Amino acid sequence: MPHPKPQKKRDILEDEARFLRSWFERPLVTGAVTPSGRMLARTMASYVDPRLAGPVIELGPGTGPVTDALVRRGIAPERLVLVEYNPDFCKLLRRRFPKATVLQGDAYDIRATLEGVVAEPACATISSLPLFTKPLEQRLDLLTAAHDLMHADAPFVQFTYAVVPPIPAKSTTYTASRSNKVWLNLPPARVWVYRRP
Repeated sequence: MPHPKPQKKRDILEDEARFLRSWFERPLVTGAVTPSGRMLARTMASYVDPRLAGPVIELGPGTGPVTDALVRRGIAPERLVLVEYNPDFCKLLRRRFPKATVLQGDAYDIRATLEGVVAEPACATISSLPLFTKPLEQRLDLLTAAHDLMHADAPFVQFTYAVVPPIPAKSTTYTASRSNKVWLNLPPARVWVYRRP
């Protein structure tokens, strides 16, 4: 008699199916066909210092692979503020991370979405949003709003599959750095980190 599949494997397959269905229904909102891979999620989480005070804001967590990597990095789930547009993903996130604050809302209107929720400066913002589906002005507004909610020099972490940065790397108001390409992700991706000095 064959052994049943481990729960973790089943969760991964179900998450991929959820993402694919969501992408077919609303490709400009979901932005990805599959959830972030473990190595990409770990790379994104590596830019967050668990010793720094304040919440960690995650934009577009989807089914939670980066959220899981943040918890594994040492971020207490109570510190996580997850902003997700998809109501089905919100229900799933509340089940998987019951101690986190899960908000169904518009991450691109982060000030209004987080009003009254974040009482102290955040130590990081992690974004899996499909930024290239939005005009550059809206992407820059999001970055400014996120920096306004964080400590000085706190990272805004964004991944992309594109060759070019999702927000221009040269600016007088912020600095930008990038990771090596994460080849083990499908498709390969890169992480960009933006900080306001």
